[in-house]
Amino acid sequence: MALHLSLLLLLLIFDRLSAVRHVSVQTGGSITFPCHYDLNHIHHVKYWCKGLGWDVCSYVVRTDHPKSSGKTSISDDINKRIFTVTMTDLASWDSNTYRCVMEINGGTDIMIQRFYLSVTPGTPELYVEQQEVTGVEGGSVTVCCYYSNSGDMKWCRMGGDCVSGFSGTLNGTSVTLTRTSDANNRTVLTVTMSGLKMENIDWYWCRVGEQEMPIHITVSQQTATQRTSKMTSTTQDPTPQQPSASPTAEPVQTDNTSQGAEGNMEEVHQRSIDVKVLLISLGMLVVVTAGILVTWKMWRRHKDNKAKDQTTNNSVSPNPGSHHDVMYSTVMPDQFRTEQKDPFPEADDVTYSTVILQHKTQLKGQTKSAEPDDNVVYSSLALQVTTQQREAAAQ
Repeated sequence: MALHLSLLLLLLIFDRLSAVRHVSVQTGGSITFPCHYDLNHIHHVKYWCKGLGWDVCSYVVRTDHPKSSGKTSISDDINKRIFTVTMTDLASWDSNTYRCVMEINGGTDIMIQRFYLSVTPGTPELYVEQQEVTGVEGGSVTVCCYYSNSGDMKWCRMGGDCVSGFSGTLNGTSVTLTRTSDANNRTVLTVTMSGLKMENIDWYWCRVGEQEMPIHITVSQQTATQRTSKMTSTTQDPTPQQPSASPTAEPVQTDNTSQGAEGNMEEVHQRSIDVKVLLISLGMLVVVTAGILVTWKMWRRHKDNKAKDQTTNNSVSPNPGSHHDVMYSTVMPDQFRTEQKDPFPEADDVTYSTVILQHKTQLKGQTKSAEPDDNVVYSSLALQVTTQQREAAAQ
């Protein structure tokens, strides 16, 4: 029982450290998965495998060969150190666990990310209408994440920080999160990134509860026409706009810094909770392991003591059938004696006494001599019968 509990804790810790991303797609749809790797693995082969367990994960596509297989294809951008896997025309039997893996020659391959893809005939729990969104430098982009599940809502940069709550900042860009319903009564999480920069080009994750969806943000430079139009607009309206009193504009126009700090503080708090969960799990594992060791030692000590007691009993137990060192004595009353077998001598008033020093023999298997009880003195006393008594008895 204790061993099973230890294994369960280890599995929970491993699952926490290598969390799976749950992605849901409607039947017939498509999805692109991004996988980021570090600078040391630029020239390594990357592959996409399918299977619940690591030992049964089979190749689907590889960056060397094959780069495409059926409905799945893979591409590697070594400049951004991201390889992507695209799956199209999905069916229900495509639901499975998938992994982004880095091949290590002469060593153990490295798993970058684990995904669970769920292909459903109905509306997915979380989805977007398009995974690729484009904005202009200095402008803004809006992403609509439609959801039907519940849980914490976050907008995260791949491999980076997250914004939760109402607003925050990512790499100096303002981010606001708004929860509303559209005309089709769909609940939607609207994410707006304002003041776009070229360094904002990356993959992001829209997250609601356990469900996630990857979105790629592209930022293009302003054209000459766009710059001229902006300058003309500034010239025609030199009067600065007053802050709007509308409450809907407050998250974007005012208090952006403080609310961003709140979002970051929530993220820090969430991370601290994750660390506490890991520490508690490790502590429980240490306690269970210590309990197993103590129980094992007590069992061994009990077993050794039992064996020792049995050996002692076998070495000191006497043989009940032995007749050594036993003195037998017979006492015969005077009236049963005959004259022919009179054991007494003729001499009157004589008392006979015999003292015998009897030594007990050593018990079989005994290694040490017995205690002082070995030397026992036995004595016998012959009863004196006088001549007068005999004559009186004869009459």
